[in-house]
Amino acid sequence: MNTSSILLRSRASRKDFEAVRIVEPQSEEEAAAILRCAYEDGSAVIPRGGGTKSDWGNPPARTDFMLSTARLNRVIEHAWADLTVTVEAGCTIAELQRTLAERGQRLAVDPLWPEKATVGGVLSANDSGSLRFRYGGLRDLIIGVTLALADGTLAKSGGKVVKNVAGYDLSKLVTGAFGTLGVITSATFRLHPLPKYTQTVTAATPDLGAMQLLLGKILDARIVPAAIQVRAGAGAPQIDVLFEGTEEGIQAQIDRLREMTPLQENGAEAWQRLDAGAKISVLPARIAETLEGFDGYAVVQATGIGWVQSHHLPGLRKKIELAGGSLVLMRPFAGMDAWGDTAGSIGGDSIPLMRSIKRQFDPRGILNPGVFVGGI
Repeated sequence: MNTSSILLRSRASRKDFEAVRIVEPQSEEEAAAILRCAYEDGSAVIPRGGGTKSDWGNPPARTDFMLSTARLNRVIEHAWADLTVTVEAGCTIAELQRTLAERGQRLAVDPLWPEKATVGGVLSANDSGSLRFRYGGLRDLIIGVTLALADGTLAKSGGKVVKNVAGYDLSKLVTGAFGTLGVITSATFRLHPLPKYTQTVTAATPDLGAMQLLLGKILDARIVPAAIQVRAGAGAPQIDVLFEGTEEGIQAQIDRLREMTPLQENGAEAWQRLDAGAKISVLPARIAETLEGFDGYAVVQATGIGWVQSHHLPGLRKKIELAGGSLVLMRPFAGMDAWGDTAGSIGGDSIPLMRSIKRQFDPRGILNPGVFVGGI
């Protein structure tokens, strides 16, 4: 592939068409070569996976072309005996899970739109889902990564084993960086066995105060849920609890939970993610306080991470930030920065350090310019 001619066609298309040119490398080396040309030229590059989260964050300050990972979609190696997998960034989460399921394994995440969302996109947006309550977030599951850096260098960090301490931990650094430090081309994850049985139960509570009290009791109980979430804003608040394991083990935990509160069985639909306008992060003990007087609909995990729909997001953000939390826009909202006050909880005192890291990785500022917190 002649990468220089690709960029020349990109420039021509910007003059002749309103659409932004999309370039689809077929290998990690091609992706790096394209970035090298862009770096020399100063062209702004927007990394793209499945496009499911392309409107998350602030709009790019400028866009010359998109670098799509659509053709980097292979499962490179499933080391099932070691419970690890190496996969290219353009592979969808659903396709990866289908491959892993053939050996009775899975990547313990449940991000939005898995049939379209790609490994690279989910990592860049740090969209773990509700299973992080038991299995940890993506930073806990990723053990290696390959990046195409802005200057065209291919950088690798970590390896193919769970215990890995050599080198800088680029894997965690680029998770949640929104493609501003490099283009993820492949990643290696630790895996977990597929559960033999799952069961969801739901407890209804009369109000937010009772919900917070019951949630505290569940968190202190001698049970091991895979996920816990609160649903509020459409009638009485509800708490959903997901159990995984053997039938006997699940039933024993449900019986213990029934000693605290009446339960009703529920299905997988309880865990359908909310395609929300904003993502919030609050202390688990302050979920009820945060949602008091809330006029929309919210789904909040027991970790304090949740998604909200509301027409009054500015007021909610102010309330959350005053309590030490954060509200990040998932969709544009008139007059609001996606990340909030950079002097507040998102970034805060770490903004100078983040900008310094950005300069080290991308000195010409060509990768997703302006999308991330503080205009990074």
